This record gives sequence, C-alpha cells and structure tokens, in this order.
Amino acid sequence: MTRTLRRLDEVEFDNLFVRSLPADPSGVMRSRQVRDASYTLTMPTPVAAPALLGWSDALGAQLGLSRPARCDAAVEALAGNRILPGMQPYAARYGGHQFGNWAGQLGDGRAITLGEMLDTAGQRQELQLKGAGPTPYSRRADGRAVLRSSMREFLCSEAMFHLGIPTTRALSLVGTGDQVVRDMFYDGHPEYEPGAIVCRVAPSFVRFGHFEILLANEETDLLRTLADWVIEHHFPGITSHADWFAEICRRTATLMVHWMRVGFVHGVMNTDNMSILGLTIDYGPYGWLEGVDMMWTPNTTDAQGRRYCYGRQPQIAYWNLTRLAAALAPLINDQQALDAALTGFEQTFADGWTQMLADKLGLPVSADEAEQDMRSQLFLLLQAEECDFTLFFRRLAQVPVAQALTGDPAALEPLHEAFYSGTGPGTGHAAALLGWLQQWARRVQDGNEPDAARIARMNATNPKYVLRNWLAQRAIDDAAQGDTAMMERLLQMMRRPYDEQPEFEDLAGRRPEWARNKPGCSALSCSS
Repeated sequence: MTRTLRRLDEVEFDNLFVRSLPADPSGVMRSRQVRDASYTLTMPTPVAAPALLGWSDALGAQLGLSRPARCDAAVEALAGNRILPGMQPYAARYGGHQFGNWAGQLGDGRAITLGEMLDTAGQRQELQLKGAGPTPYSRRADGRAVLRSSMREFLCSEAMFHLGIPTTRALSLVGTGDQVVRDMFYDGHPEYEPGAIVCRVAPSFVRFGHFEILLANEETDLLRTLADWVIEHHFPGITSHADWFAEICRRTATLMVHWMRVGFVHGVMNTDNMSILGLTIDYGPYGWLEGVDMMWTPNTTDAQGRRYCYGRQPQIAYWNLTRLAAALAPLINDQQALDAALTGFEQTFADGWTQMLADKLGLPVSADEAEQDMRSQLFLLLQAEECDFTLFFRRLAQVPVAQALTGDPAALEPLHEAFYSGTGPGTGHAAALLGWLQQWARRVQDGNEPDAARIARMNATNPKYVLRNWLAQRAIDDAAQGDTAMMERLLQMMRRPYDEQPEFEDLAGRRPEWARNKPGCSALSCSS
C-alpha cells in the first residue's frame, strides 16, 4: 500500500521529553551553569537565506514526509527560521568525560531539538537541528556549523544506517546563506566558510553524560527521574535499573562489533558522545580505514595519544561504561550487578567479534584458541604493507579456494587491487599472506559450506562501498560551488552498500594519491 506523504508543516508535533522532565527556569541565553534541569527552552537563531541542499528520501519516507521545495515553509523550519505548531525547541543539559578527563557541564552547544513526531511505524522520533545558533551550553562558541562538517554528518548518518549499523539519522541539509568563521586545524588561520544546518533524527539523543552531570552535582532525585523516564519510554520490558544498565552494555558492545566490522573510526568517543540507546551519535572527525592500521585515528586532536584509534574503540567503550556505572550507582547500589553488566559487555563483544570475523572470512564460528590466533594474525599481516581494509575483505570472497589450498600464487590475484602498490603485496609479504590463505582455505574446506552460501555471507558482511573521507570531501568541495550532484550520487550509492552496483564502480576504489594528505581526506579536527 502506498502511503501519502505529508509536508513537514502538516505534522502534529509533540514534546514528551519537555513535558516529563524539569526545565531550566531561567530564560537567559548566555553561557552559564545550569542546575536541577534536563534542558533549557531555546529558540534557534534565524539565518539569512535558507536553501535546501540535501534530503534523505529514505528517512523522509520512514517519517511520512515529502521532500520540500528548495525554499518553502519546511525549509524555513529546518533552518530554524520558523517554529511550527506544537514545537517547543530546547537544548539538553549533560556533562561528560573528554579524552579521559571530567569536563563538567557540556550540553547542546549548537544543537536544538525542535520536537517529536511519530514515523510511519508509530515510533516516536525527535527532530534536532545541529548548527542552529547559541544556547546556554555553547561555552563561548557561536552555536553554528559549517558546510563541510554538516555534510559529513548528513552523508555518514545515512551511510551507516544502510550499512546496518545502529545510528542517529539525518533528514536534511540546509545552507544558511551566512558565513561562519572557523580555524579548521586550530593553527591560527581562521577563514570564512559557508554555514549549514543538518536535521538529525533519533528516538532519543540522551547520552551517558546526561547522567554523569547529575551525579557530579548530586542531583539524585533528577537522576532517578531521568533514568525511570528513559526506561519507560525507550526500554520496554526492562523492570530494574540493573537490567537496564546491562542492556545498555549489551547494545554498546554490539555497536562496537559493527564499527570494527566495517573499519569505522568515530574519532571522539567522549562519554557525551555515547548514546544511551546504543546508537552512533555525533559525527565529528570520523573516518574509515583506508590502509589497515589498528592505531589509526582521524582526529588531529588525538594524533599523539591515539586514545580513540580504531583498535582501541572496544576498550574505550568499556571505560565509558564504567563512568556510566558510577553515575548510576546511586540507583543500583549493587556493585556485583554493575560488574556483571560490564562483564556482559566483554562477553557480548567477544561473541560478536568471533561471529563477525567468521562471517567476514567465510569460516565456521570457532572459539578454538589456535583458530582465533589465525584470524587475528591476518590484521598483523595486513598492516605490514599498505592494504585497503574494505577492498581486501570484499575481494577475499573472490579468492579461489582450490588455488589457495595448494599455495598457488595466482590465489593472490583477486587481492592485488586492495594493495596501495596497485600490483599486490611485495615478494616477502606475498609469501606470508599466501601461507595465511592456505590456512584459511583449509578451514573453509573443513566448514563444508557451499561456495555460493559462503560468498553470499561474506558479501553481506563486507560492504563494497563505504563513505570514504575523500569521497565526502569531493561532495563538500562541489557543494561549496553550488553543485550537489556528487552528494546525491553518494546518497544513492550508499543505499545498497553490499551490492555490486556497476554504475558506482568508480566510488569503490582505493584512496587516490592526491587525497593522502589533503585536508578533509585524512586527518580532521573537532572544528565544526
């Protein structure tokens, strides 16, 4: 049955979060400390000339919304220039640990939630503008965002969703017509950049830091109220705070398995960037592994310590959960239950990692220690010579098992394109990789799975297309010149990232040499 899509200004908006939780009584919009409140009612700051640059048709269909014209009432609302009936915009209050240190009050410094609506499945969804102007949580910032960061979030939110990874979504990208001053690499060279606003969508944007700030300020009653509200509305069937924390641990572990599966690196895994629902949230200096490197981070701020590098993400998620456990301790008051939930994270991740690697490699699931070592050894081999993460795992399904079993060097040929040499691994490395392939082929043979089923399983786990940073940067550069064709092409390609899609073959290759050190294609900063 075809559903009739409606305009955004025809939606009946609701404000359950606002109705249920205490508001900041002050209407002062300057940066300040807030107490005994979950949010501050905050109006977006109007922009000069809003124009629709991007729209997610997939998310629009889920919400039952039609694509707006380039400039109409919906675009005015998505830019913060118009508040539609039923909306009660607010900025949320939370704190967080940043790079391992308590940062105190943080909050929505450039995000303003407009209101809530029901999607076509009856699921409540919040619509939030990022870059909509200053709030009391802006901490001397302007509350604005620029085109480059807004487009990266717009594209990656949708890319992650279609990869099957829990995530917030992005409905629209609106150019503001304003110029915003940013020092992209914090090196004393600020420049004017085009401003933009992305509309983010999720059932809830509550983070670990929502609870941390309440513990830090000894607001125990509000801590309990918020926890009970989140459980009631977002965790049906959960009856205790301990079980709730265990479920958060489980969801977070599952999320880490997904990130590791596709080579995604978040870049800023502070506790204020961790969703209580187990979603990927806050797309800042993220990146995708090009060459396999367990220590790679896309974040220039993290370049020395590499706290948030690819290989440490599960460990950091666990650490962040220990901070949440501390925040929830007044409600649970049972250290054994908290420890059991954290152990549950470790077990869920270990089980998920084992299953995920089996699917990536097309092997039977095995907990055998020697088998685990063989699988883990592959990552060390792939780091020895620059090899593309996405291409290697996708092309592994094309390796002829019979040739690999005999150690025939021709078995390496399907993998040649994954190496940045363009001609495959060097002589010494080729021998080591071929030896690994022989072990792999024996285990494939032992699994006795029909080739067609095994290859289908591998291809459903290893995407052909990911939103590589150099692709996003091409779309950003074009959009800055008024051309959004590349952005639309990426959106279309990412709707079926596991399919071959020959028309997008040019978007599946290795990072070109021009992009190796180009800003936006390798290292990024937290600058918005």
